[in-house]
Formats: sequence, C-alpha cells, structure tokens
Amino acid sequence: MSTEEQRLVPLREKIDALDAQILDLLTQRAKAAQEVGHVKGGFSTPVFRPERERQVVARLQEINTGPLLSDGVAAIWREIMSACRALEARQTIAYLGPVGTFSEQAAQTYFGQSIAGLPCVSIDEVFKSVEKGAAQFGVVPVENSSEGAISRTLDLLLDSPMQISGEVVLPIRHHLLSKSGNLDGVTTVCAHAQALAQCQQWLSQHAPQLKRQAVSSNAEAARMAASDPTLAAIAGDPAQLAYGLQAVALQIQDDPHNRTRFVVIGNYHCQSTGNDQTSLVLSVDNQPGAVHRLLAPLAKHDVSMNRFESRPARKGTWEYHFYIDIAGHAEDGKVARALEELQNTAAFYKKLGSYPRSVV
Repeated sequence: MSTEEQRLVPLREKIDALDAQILDLLTQRAKAAQEVGHVKGGFSTPVFRPERERQVVARLQEINTGPLLSDGVAAIWREIMSACRALEARQTIAYLGPVGTFSEQAAQTYFGQSIAGLPCVSIDEVFKSVEKGAAQFGVVPVENSSEGAISRTLDLLLDSPMQISGEVVLPIRHHLLSKSGNLDGVTTVCAHAQALAQCQQWLSQHAPQLKRQAVSSNAEAARMAASDPTLAAIAGDPAQLAYGLQAVALQIQDDPHNRTRFVVIGNYHCQSTGNDQTSLVLSVDNQPGAVHRLLAPLAKHDVSMNRFESRPARKGTWEYHFYIDIAGHAEDGKVARALEELQNTAAFYKKLGSYPRSVV
C-alpha cells in the first residue's frame, strides 16, 4: 500500500462512519416530518409552506461555521426538505415544458427534486393546471434581466385568481446545440423568441448564415434538433442532457450576467418571514400627476419599491396597469398602512401576493 493510500484509508473510514450517522439522523428527521404530516392532516394544513422552509434554511445558514458555503447549505437542505415533504404527499408542480426547460430547472431549484413535474405547452396552461387543481403550484417566468418582462405572464397574473407565493432567480446560460456538435448541414437555429433575442449579437457575428426560427420553448427547440440534422437549438444544460445534443458553442448569451426571474403561483398565502416582497397591480385615472399621487403612500411610509412595470390595459383607451414590487409583507405595519392608502388612491388595485424574496 502506498503512503498516499495509508493516509487516505483512515479518512475514508471516518467519512463512512459519518455518512452512517448522517443517514441515521436523516431517518429520524424523516420520521419527525411524518409526525408533522399527521398533525397537519388533522387540521388541513398545506404540505408545503415556503416561508417555513425559508426560515429553516436561514437559521442553518446563520449558525453555519463552515467550511460549507451558505449556498451549499441551502441546496442540501432544500433536497432534504423536499424528500421529507414527499413522505406527506408528493407535490405536483406545473411548469412551461417540455422536459429540459429553464422553467423545469426553476421548479426543481425551488421545490427540490422530490416532486411530480407537470410540463405544460404554454404559460396559459400552467395557470389553468393550478386553477383546476391538476397541480398544487405552477412556476412561470416573469422577467429577464436583458429582455424585460414576460408580457403573457403579467397579463395572466392580472386576470387569474392565483397568488404569487414565491420567486426564484436563475442565471441563464444559453448554448448552441446540434446532433453532431458542429454546423455542417445546419440551416436553421431554433429557440424561444426570448432566447433568440438574448443571443442575437452572437448569432449575427458567428452564425449569420443561419435562419432564426422562434418556437414555444428552448427545450422544444432541443427536441426538434435531436431529430433533424438541419436544425440547431439554443438551450441550456438540462435540455442538452435530456435530448442528447452536442455543444457547438457554450454560453452564447450576449449578457454574461443574464438572469430570469420566475414566480411560483398557487392558492397559498405566505406568512411574513422578515425578508419578503409584495407584488401589486394598480391603475389610475388619466389625470395630471395621478401616478405621482398613486406612489406617494410608499414614500410617506418609507416602503421601498423594487420594480415598476407598465402595461397597456388592453381597452383601446391608452390606459395602463402598473405592476409594482415593494419590499415587505402586506401584513407588516408600515406596508399595511401604505397599502391601505394605495387602495383609496388607485382606480384599480390587486395584490398578487406577499412571499419570501429570492436569495439570489
């Protein structure tokens, strides 16, 4: 046995012993979670409470002394809680499909791997699946850091009875993919319209000969490219793995810091965690200074505004709805006072939800 092996053997034995201890503790945790599930069942309490899971992770990150990084602690416990949650009831999560989309990745990032995924053909179908009870929650994209708001999601949030109960922000890394790993015989590149826009400079410089074709999702583009050698796809790692494609070029997005924000929709109303966000839709009468007066309660009560987005009201009268994200939970003192005044000022008022902020 070499000197290296002699030094590694006792360390490996120590790790094996620790793994056994960890497994025993996880078993005890799972049994405790089952007991919690039995209590919840008697009171019809939801299986998934995002604010409670956020508090668990935040507490562990606070007492963590290393060498594990905080992100690592969050990732580990997300999967532990997901597996324990599945012992109560496996949650069905609707997302924009097919398999391999960033929406699926966002769902797994937020809920963990121990879920039943329900891929949907459109954002509309995600909302319908949750509204009809086919899924407990849905995950939909709401804005991209380089291309802005996802208009269809905003329109559906306005009309749907669903509440936002969480958010997740993903770094978006686009790859140019094909069956062969090169562009021999490829005439067209397919992707979601947002992805084509996010990679337009790279494509114009490095593959100007390719026709650009918008499809329903990047994963759908990957599926098409997997069966047609004349097609290339723009997609991420999950789609590349799901459809067995080869990379022609990696990370071709024009913005290296490209991110997409997703929201979690459902019927659940989150309690305050101390690090929350509230989303609203407002409109005002078409009068001078109306928007200034609308937002005045936020400044008066020292409530920060994180996002302000305007959308035509689709009435043909040049009226607008304003989508606003503010810091804090609707039940927090100063936020509650500001919202009460907002309701009295706005011509239209809808609270889309108060939920824990993304840690990214």
